Amino acid sequence: MNSPLSGQVVAAFSRQYLVELANGELLPCLTHGKKSELACGDQVHIQRTGETQGVIENILPRHTLLYRSDAFRQKLIAANVTQIIFVVASEPAFSDEVLARCLIAAHEQHLDVLIVLNKCDLLAAAAKARTYLQPYCAIGYRVLELSAKQDIAPLLPYLQGHSSVLTGQSGMGKSTLINALLPQAQTATREISTALNSGKHTTTHARLYHLNANSHLIDCPGVQAFGLHHLDFSTIEAGFIEFAAYRGLCRFNNCHHTHEPDCALKNAVEEGKIDARRLQLFQEISRKLS
Repeated sequence: MNSPLSGQVVAAFSRQYLVELANGELLPCLTHGKKSELACGDQVHIQRTGETQGVIENILPRHTLLYRSDAFRQKLIAANVTQIIFVVASEPAFSDEVLARCLIAAHEQHLDVLIVLNKCDLLAAAAKARTYLQPYCAIGYRVLELSAKQDIAPLLPYLQGHSSVLTGQSGMGKSTLINALLPQAQTATREISTALNSGKHTTTHARLYHLNANSHLIDCPGVQAFGLHHLDFSTIEAGFIEFAAYRGLCRFNNCHHTHEPDCALKNAVEEGKIDARRLQLFQEISRKLS
């Protein structure tokens, strides 16, 4: 048997994956068995099974793995990324709960975070969206305002030196943003779809693009929900970064920050030190774990 080849998963469709080899060749690959635990961005070892086909033998150790889950299954999003870029828009309205959930998952994996407010040319709607994001700015999250249809340049410095994953709800303008960043993206996507023999891939599965030798971007399908069933209460709590200063100050060690007396977080809300909506989001998200 030939020695295994190394490569990176750059696209996926069903149980078939497109692996980019060191020489730039794109090789469609299958996996052993019916169950697959691969994500876009994974580094893998493969064996050729023919001139235009291979099989993935194993996944190399990951630095990071971003995924969502419910009580029944998990959905892998991206592997080996260093930054998450969550796209929201002036309109349509975005869910701050989906945003909060995504930030919790990012915190658990120690990822850098950038929130992009798109469609800022819609001035009245942008002003309203800005108020919803103000609590995130106040606690240190980076928020970048732009209009992808007009000028994508403000985003470019944030991408350099990172392997970023681009995510957000449907309708936020992610496709417009990708096309502005990568005019060749449609061509690359068509090549991927041809290799995998599936046109559906172009809108339903993650794919990786190289911006330059040191900067990469994984574009993911829009998400309407972001399950965190794989995380426990303390990890959810830690994902609300502004809570850190109050940890251990509640009367009860097992305080859930809901009905208990002398709760440090509730007191901080009353004193205007923590945003009330952020505490409400924590209560709603942690309650759904039980």
